[in-house]
Amino acid sequence: MQGWIHGVGAKIAFIEPGSPWKNGYVESSNGKLRDELLNGEVFNSLAEARVLIEQWRVHCNTTRPHSLLDYRPPAPKVIVPGGAKPMPRPSSNGSSAPALPWS
Repeated sequence: MQGWIHGVGAKIAFIEPGSPWKNGYVESSNGKLRDELLNGEVFNSLAEARVLIEQWRVHCNTTRPHSLLDYRPPAPKVIVPGGAKPMPRPSSNGSSAPALPWS
């Protein structure tokens, strides 16, 4: 495989085991997982670990703000395109039509 890659002129991105400084994003993610979840939990079974880790993953990707993303989650549950404002909720009088700015 390495001969073929070299033959076509491509380069591989190989990170040697024990070289965490070469992949900061993965190491940062591993550190957050360790600090925010693993150091504070005692898992009584593999099933419990799977459930709690999945809950943390969903929270981290949909709710938790990330500083590199201007304190927004990477995959929010609701995406508002182009910075548009969400539709207002119905008024307290039961009307579902939003108030118009000129009315």
